[in-house]
Amino acid sequence: MARHQIRLSGSGGQGMITAGIILAAGAAVLEGKKAIQSQSYGPEARGGASKAEVIISDEEIYYPKVMAPDVLVALTQEAADKYSKDLVDGGILILDDLMVKTVPAGNWKVYMMPIIRTAAEKVGKAMVANVVTLGALNEICGFVKPETLEKAVLSRVPKGTEELNKNAINAGIELAKAAKAL
Repeated sequence: MARHQIRLSGSGGQGMITAGIILAAGAAVLEGKKAIQSQSYGPEARGGASKAEVIISDEEIYYPKVMAPDVLVALTQEAADKYSKDLVDGGILILDDLMVKTVPAGNWKVYMMPIIRTAAEKVGKAMVANVVTLGALNEICGFVKPETLEKAVLSRVPKGTEELNKNAINAGIELAKAAKAL
C-alpha cells in the first residue's frame, strides 16, 4: 500500500493552501487515487503561518488529518520551526533557501532550494512560488504523473496565465533535478 502524508506550509498568502488543493485534485480526480486535503491558518489572512495537508493513498482514508507527515514543504522559517516537529524519521523536508536560514534538527532528507527567488526572477512573478513548489515537490516525490500535475494546475489558474504557470512547473522541476539532499 502506498500512503503519503504531505504538509505544505508557509506564510498566509503564499498559496500553499491552493497548492494542496491542486495536488489532492490531481491525485483524486485525475488519477483516481484516494486523496483528502485539509488546511489551517492563523488569525492573520496574510502573514501568519499557514498549512495545507494532503493524504494520498491507494486505500481508504479513515482520518482526514496528517498526524506524521513524510514530506514537509516550508517556505518560511516560522513554518519550518512550527511544522517540522511531526515529520517522520527519514522524511523529506523541502525548504526555501531565502526565507529559511536555520534548518530544523532531525533525521530527514533536506532539500534547500531557491523557490521564491526562482518564481520572482526566473519565471517572472513571485506569486507563482506555490506552482514552482508543486513542480519541485512532485519531481522529488512523484505523487502524480507530470502531465497530471500540469493539468491540475491549469484547471485552477486564471485564464491568460497558463503559459506562466507551465513555466513555473518546469522551473520547479529543474530546481528539484539540480538539488542534492543535505
